[in-house]
Amino acid sequence: MIEKNDFLKIINLTPLVSIDLILKDESGNYLLGKRLNRPAQGYWFVPGGRIKKNEKIADAMIRISSTETGIEIPLSKTHLLGTFDHIYDDNCFSEKGINTHYVVLAYSANLSNSATFKIDDQHSELKWWSKDDILTSPDVHPNTKAYFTKT
Repeated sequence: MIEKNDFLKIINLTPLVSIDLILKDESGNYLLGKRLNRPAQGYWFVPGGRIKKNEKIADAMIRISSTETGIEIPLSKTHLLGTFDHIYDDNCFSEKGINTHYVVLAYSANLSNSATFKIDDQHSELKWWSKDDILTSPDVHPNTKAYFTKT
């Protein structure tokens, strides 16, 4: 675990690399979680997380999907949608004057309607959304909407 002050320096000086998961069920709906933490606190957002130093993308995919949804999704069962910049005015510590920049690898995957999810401590709830509802809801973060305007 990185000490808070060291991590703040990293956030302030460099972009972070992360994976976002665009998970679609058999009915054509997409899984979103309501975020409890910063950045994007209070918004609905696709599951995702940072890639750790020396962690291979395939290993990060398993860890992030398992942590965020309770389902292990192998990289081989996903499709890379593209890379995205997510730039936020705040940071995970609410430290004034430090913004956050993520370079996001966005991957899509299909799940069955019978998939059972385990919620993590970063979300108050998970639920399926239609593409139209994602694009029109003010409660869905613009960075999540960007995945659906590209596809």
